[in-house]
Amino acid sequence: MAQEIIKKIRMSGERSANLDDYERVVKNFRWANTQDILVGLPKNNGLNIAFEAVDWHASGRLAEKTAIRWINIDGESQDFSYKALSLESNTFANVLSHLGVGSGDKVYTLAGRIPELYFTFLGTLKNKSVFTPLFSAFGPEPIQSRMEIGGCNVIVTTDKLYKRKVSKIKDNVKTLRHILVISDEPVHDDDPRVKDFRALMREASCEFVIPPTDPEDQALLHFTSGTTGQPKGAMHVHNAVLMHKLTGQMALDLHEDDVYWCTADPGWVTGTSYGIISPLANGVTLLIDEAEFDPERWYQQLQDYKVNVWYTAPTAIRMLMKQGSALVKKYDLKHLRFLASVGEPLNPEAVRWGVEAFGRPFHDNWWQTETGGIMIANYAGMDVKPGSMGRPMPGVEAGIVERNATGIKVVESPGVEGELAIRSGWPSMFRGYLNQDEKYKKCFVDDWYLSGDLAKKDADGYYWFVGRADDVIKSAGHLIGPFEVESALLEHPAIAEAGVIGKPDETLLNIVKAFVTLKSGYTWGPETERSVMAHARKKLGPAVAPREISCLESLPKTRSGKIMRRLLKTRELGLPDGDTSTLMND
Repeated sequence: MAQEIIKKIRMSGERSANLDDYERVVKNFRWANTQDILVGLPKNNGLNIAFEAVDWHASGRLAEKTAIRWINIDGESQDFSYKALSLESNTFANVLSHLGVGSGDKVYTLAGRIPELYFTFLGTLKNKSVFTPLFSAFGPEPIQSRMEIGGCNVIVTTDKLYKRKVSKIKDNVKTLRHILVISDEPVHDDDPRVKDFRALMREASCEFVIPPTDPEDQALLHFTSGTTGQPKGAMHVHNAVLMHKLTGQMALDLHEDDVYWCTADPGWVTGTSYGIISPLANGVTLLIDEAEFDPERWYQQLQDYKVNVWYTAPTAIRMLMKQGSALVKKYDLKHLRFLASVGEPLNPEAVRWGVEAFGRPFHDNWWQTETGGIMIANYAGMDVKPGSMGRPMPGVEAGIVERNATGIKVVESPGVEGELAIRSGWPSMFRGYLNQDEKYKKCFVDDWYLSGDLAKKDADGYYWFVGRADDVIKSAGHLIGPFEVESALLEHPAIAEAGVIGKPDETLLNIVKAFVTLKSGYTWGPETERSVMAHARKKLGPAVAPREISCLESLPKTRSGKIMRRLLKTRELGLPDGDTSTLMND
């Protein structure tokens, strides 16, 4: 069967994509030739992410350009120029320095999308300290575990989150020296570690010289989601900014005059890599909305702030799909040029819906906390195959590998499923798991990073996600990827979301069981169930289609929006949930 293709879309008068000739760029690409897109610290004092993202622009023609346009809960906006952002982050760097916090010390944030979080992020990196974000919806226990694992020295949080969460666990974290509380009222606390963030900022100088920074100095500590076992701290260095800047240009098609909106929370790696570093390094205006998901508010922001590039998550797209295309049509979104998605694989139906609703497809891409940056993407200048992750970034060598007794074998034939691997050497590759050297070493065979994701590559070089290695279902001699089944279910008009697991069976080893939620206007009953079953069998065949389907009010998800198949399975089998620290609404 011929694969579906959505031809690249370019409106009348629209500029060419940054990556408009993929084959030529890939053929000529050399990492050694890309360093000139970075400036580097003055006087050959190395490379610092914050300098590349802010200070370089603040010292030149973009000084007065809006770097961040922040929208508060009430819908009021406040602009920060590159110059202002430079001064605010300088001030926080001085706050850290005056507190005796220095190179390599760990600075955590536990806050929503407020300006102080961004000042903290950039100031921490200027001070050569290590930045670690925490998701503000975490409960006290996951906050404590991540602070203990990482050796947190400073935490910046809000008055509300301090009282509700940090105060309950602060005495258990032995490395914690300072708690900086952001509050509209003066901060008073008997604990001498607790200090008033805004008072410290008022007292500190806005002049700061970034000390010499080696490109391999640690900059970021990002925790994996921890859906199985304890979370692991992936360490990233300042040289990662090269990947962030390039992928912003090539994979997200950022141009300097763009208004860009990444909806990811800064408590996750996407929210820092592509919600702060990449757009600022490329000199664009970054839109930040303090509020949580709301379809009409989102469309209003896209319209009112004339967003050009929008980076969001499959879960959010599916929630927008539930509202229908008619709602989209009420808004003037003619400025919206490029739509991208990340977080989990994007189902083909969502890609097609993008064309129906916005006149453009959503462009999926693939990367992980460990890769630090986008590895595989659907590009603005390239045709889209709905359901595909796309093709590797220039400079990224990907492959499908099979493990064997002596190591791994790279699969050359198209259509063969295996583990997705990336050859080592890209700038944003994680440099280790904190204090877990053996786990880090197990991620590599020879010079290949093994992702743990199963995928296949087609004859055109597009990669297709099959599933996590531990999610793949073995049934009656078949290996079934849950993503394929979920995508087929989403094409039924009644289905809003789907999660698929393997349920143990004495005869078949496992059967495919699906859990679904419904779009508004539909009810679950025998007739709907038969319709969905028939649709799945027609699309997938009886060997792959679900044998059981249950309808739920909602599917368990991580707070970053990924469906937790592990929890669907444990709950179906009556087993303990295990670690639910990243579970949404837990």
